[in-house]
Amino acid sequence: MIDRGSLSAARVPTGVIAPESIAFDIDGVIADTMTLFLDIARDEFAIEGIRYQDLRCYNVADCVDLDPEVIDSILSRILDGGYRAPLHPIPGAPEVLERLARRCGQVLLVTARPYLGPIGEFMRCLLPADSNGMDIVTTGSFDGKAEVLQQRQITHFVEDRLETCLTLNAVGITPVLFAQPWNRSPHPFIEVSSWWEIEELIRW
Repeated sequence: MIDRGSLSAARVPTGVIAPESIAFDIDGVIADTMTLFLDIARDEFAIEGIRYQDLRCYNVADCVDLDPEVIDSILSRILDGGYRAPLHPIPGAPEVLERLARRCGQVLLVTARPYLGPIGEFMRCLLPADSNGMDIVTTGSFDGKAEVLQQRQITHFVEDRLETCLTLNAVGITPVLFAQPWNRSPHPFIEVSSWWEIEELIRW
């Protein structure tokens, strides 16, 4: 459990979100993309000494002393699949997503990535029993998520970028903030620190 300190994140009773009305971001919520970032930096650029907890800004360049060209190169590799290190899921994500897919038929995932690339295959491997168990929408921008979620009548969205939570909240979509080192500013939103907590929020 991540220490919330003085945060005033909302706590809600268990079982309050209908399974068909919740959707998810991918990077930082389902996929452990920041660990992959650090692995690529170490293995392919010989960059040592940066810890996961040092990534206190969503924009890595704002909190880590790295050449911007190196950061761009690593991010491009993540988008295109040009890396050797494995991308792992956040613990618990495969199990809860599979349960949701069985319950609803399909789970909606909305990412700000500009194109699907290798993340599509990564996601399909999480639900090997049913390759149709998810609908992945790429928006190309953080702000583009709200329109997609409104069109799909989604009421709750699990997200790790605090600024996106603010945008969604402004249009009536309830954010569920997945706690990460880069979103530790005070906020009023529902906050979870694990997929087991997400599972508890859902009305099965």
